[in-house]
Amino acid sequence: MKTYEGILPVNKPTGFTSHDVVAKTRRILKMKRIGHTGTLDPAVTGVLPLCLGRATRMVEYLQELPKEYEATLILGIATDTEDATGTVVERLDQVSVTEEEVRLVLSQFVGTISQIPPMYSALKQDGKRLYELAREGKTVERKPREVTIHELEMLAFDPEGDHPTISFRALCSKGTYIRTLCVDIGRALGVPATMSQLKRTMSAGIPEAECLTLEEISKYAEEGTLQSYLLSVDKAVEHLPAHTVITEKVQSALQGQKLSPDVILPRATPGEIIRLYSPDEQFLGIFRMEEDGRIVKPIKVFSQND
Repeated sequence: MKTYEGILPVNKPTGFTSHDVVAKTRRILKMKRIGHTGTLDPAVTGVLPLCLGRATRMVEYLQELPKEYEATLILGIATDTEDATGTVVERLDQVSVTEEEVRLVLSQFVGTISQIPPMYSALKQDGKRLYELAREGKTVERKPREVTIHELEMLAFDPEGDHPTISFRALCSKGTYIRTLCVDIGRALGVPATMSQLKRTMSAGIPEAECLTLEEISKYAEEGTLQSYLLSVDKAVEHLPAHTVITEKVQSALQGQKLSPDVILPRATPGEIIRLYSPDEQFLGIFRMEEDGRIVKPIKVFSQND
């Protein structure tokens, strides 16, 4: 049985949960060791990187990286889920806003902002998922969370009709709820709002153009060419500085031993987390220079025997 290793960038179709995509991929590839890197709601499409084999050890690093979305919101309508799948709880007969007003409001959301997570979310409170409480008709107090909107660009504005729509691109930090961002944009404009469409266009530096459909994954697996479409394990930590260990200490690194800073080039700085390679560019793992600058310790080692 063929074993795959690496990051498989999937273009998630509508109607599938992230777990559905994992289950389907497991069946296609006939392997169990697969993990996803961030939940997408069933109605949301786009980039969902899957980690195969030893790459599952890198899920946490992929999850931490910024994500990019394209979304559309409708002004004048609110739902209990903050998106188009929910029940309408408020509707204005007519909304009138200008493009200038929209652009001004969008600019106010760039930077670190505070969000109150929606009730229809997978966050846990007192051991229960918020969406489970919401389905029971309960609403509980949620603590605001700080997230970062790195970029927010208006893509389209349609003021026609009773309920104008705004489409935008957002580059944001982990934990950002785009549904809630849509609602908050509406609130800043003085009207209810709900998200009508969402697509994730980039996750962990992987753009939509590099993603495969489930049909393509099945086809390439059958042809025996899928491995060539996988991204290398160290793609997950490309944002960390790359260093090389001298040949004589490659085995020590692979065995998870502590290393002297003198055997690593260029020399790491105290407290720095690095990705480490052999002189022939084999990825050895993630290491950290201790604060005192005297030892480089392994965090995750990628030996051939994992």
